[in-house]
Parts: sequence; C-alpha cells; structure tokens
Amino acid sequence: MTPREIEGHAKRLRERRLEVEKRLSDPAVYANQDESTSLSRELRRLDSFLSLYDEWAKLVDNIENDKAALTDETDPEFRELLTSEISSGETRAAELEKAVLVALLPPDPDDDRNIIVEIKPAAGGEEAALFAGDLYRAYCHYADKKGWKRETLELSESDLGGLRGVVFSLRGENVHSRMKHESGVHRVQRIPVTESGGRIHTSTITVAVLPEAQEVEVDVNPDDLRIDVFRASGPGGQCVNTTDSAVRITHIPTGTVVVSQQEKSQHRNKDIAMRILRARLFERIRSEEAAKAAASKRAQVGTGDRSERIRTYNYARNSVADHKHGVTTHNLPKFLEGELDPLLDEIAAVECAKALGDLTAETGDA
Repeated sequence: MTPREIEGHAKRLRERRLEVEKRLSDPAVYANQDESTSLSRELRRLDSFLSLYDEWAKLVDNIENDKAALTDETDPEFRELLTSEISSGETRAAELEKAVLVALLPPDPDDDRNIIVEIKPAAGGEEAALFAGDLYRAYCHYADKKGWKRETLELSESDLGGLRGVVFSLRGENVHSRMKHESGVHRVQRIPVTESGGRIHTSTITVAVLPEAQEVEVDVNPDDLRIDVFRASGPGGQCVNTTDSAVRITHIPTGTVVVSQQEKSQHRNKDIAMRILRARLFERIRSEEAAKAAASKRAQVGTGDRSERIRTYNYARNSVADHKHGVTTHNLPKFLEGELDPLLDEIAAVECAKALGDLTAETGDA
C-alpha cells in the first residue's frame, strides 16, 4: 500500500471519527447501551489509529526534509549527523508504517463478543476425558489471569476425574479475539496414567468457541422448538435427581439439540439451554456465510470448525504445535497453567501478516 493510499484511508477515518464523536455527544445515544458501547469502542480504535498515523506522517516529512537538506549540505560533520538521523528515522518509520497498516485492518465484528466454550472428549476414552479436564483448567487459569468472568453452564465428570463434557461462558475484554482460534480438534500425545507399559497414546478432544448471540440477533420462533423436561442423571443434590429439572430443547428446522441439567431449577436450565442454542444457531449462520465467502474467492481456508485438527500437545517434546498457523512453542507445562499468551501472540502475528498481505493485494488490484 502506497503512502498516498494510506493517507486516503486516514482522511476517511478522520471524517468517521468526527461522526462518531458527534453521535456520542448526543445524550439520547446512551439510552441504547449496546450502541453507546459500540461507538465508544470504535472511537478508541480510531484514536489509536490516528495517533499512529500522525506520528508516522510527521516522521516521513522530517525524513524528506533531512534528505533535502543533505543534498545542499557541505559540512562533513553535519552531513554525518543528517545521514544518521535519516537512517534511524527510516527504521522507526518502517516500524510505524507496519503498525499503521495493522491498525487499518478491519476488526472482526465478533471480537468484542462474549463467548460460550464447549469441550468434549473424542477419540481415546478415559485418557481423552482426562485431557479435556486439563485443557478446561488451562482455560480457566487463563481467564482468571485476564480478569474475565467465567460461568460453568454444564459439566459432567468421568470416573477417573476427567470430563465427559463441559460448557462454560467467558465474559470480558477481547474474549473472542483471544480465544477464537481454539475451535477445532485438539490432539494429545502422552503416556496415560492408566498405561503400565509406558507407551505413548494419542487421544483427541473437540473445542468449540461460540460467540454469544442476543435474542434480537437470532430469531428463534417458539413454534420451532420442542422442549422436554426429565429427571437429571448427573451427580448433584437430592433435588436435582428427584425432580424433572433437566431440560432438552430441540430446534426442529436445524435438528440442533441442547440439554441442560446442571442446575436444580428447571427455569434456570431452560435459560442456559436457550443461551447455548442461540450461540450454536449464530455460529451456524456465521459458518454458512464464511463458506459462501470462501467459495467466492475459490480458496477454502480453515474456519475453526470442530472437525479440523488444529493443535497437538506432545508431552515427550514439551511442545504445543498449532498446525493451522504453523506455530510451535515449547512451554507445555506453563500452557496448562494458563500461560496461553506466548502461543496466542504468535498466532495473532501470523493472522495479521496474512491479513496485511490480503489488504495489500486488494489495494493493488483496485
């Protein structure tokens, strides 16, 4: 992208900033909390971009002025000083230009959403259930470090203390942005605690990261739902197991089924099931739109679908390998303690480089 093209984008975004600022100055906007929050976030993004752009543009002007002065300068010492300033200025300008381009990338519209995460064992029996528990605890530790609010919606333990399945929600700043690449099949290679011969086994679990949807975003017709209540079968208080508190909701048009039996209250379980159902239906809509977009570009890329193997945890090598992005870190124990940022930062860098390449290509084609 040329400096003139960057300047054109900056001009457009500066005008947009004035529009957002004017809208936020209207007291009426605060009657709609979602709109006011969205506008405030947009204003912060615009301010961040324009601050970077202004610093970069000023530095580029200074470099051009120094180059012009160098052509007329005859004093050796001053020429050396100008040459040094130009060199250091160009290094800094290159760094700032990359930051400006990154800030120009359109944000993922779902990045500010809260999420619902589902973890289930796949292949590997009890060993898969044990690792499902390990990964769940790693996510919980990470959420706590980030200051996110987490809520367990459904949890079923296995005989050896693993998990047959867990569904939980995360709420906070940049939740979806940081966790969205976790969707897919996670593979673990290690010696199980149940293995007496010391052989390494391979097991898999599935992770789904679903952006939470509001009622107004996913229109669920009550006539399309079949709601069944039954006696909860999982461990819990006496009330859970002796009353029809569990709820099963079937969305007839799509065949989507959600079961909730974590709580003792049938009403609470119904609310949880509806939250999960809306998230699944919203993800279905997003996946269909992504598939159409990919088909139009004639290049199907990884979509984070649960059938896609994305990660391998190898205990012998102390490694966590992300196959989708070609990134490997050697901090497996720390990862399981909630230190996800080293891996997620590298994934973000790969995603950013790809997006910058796409943006540059689109600009070149225009």
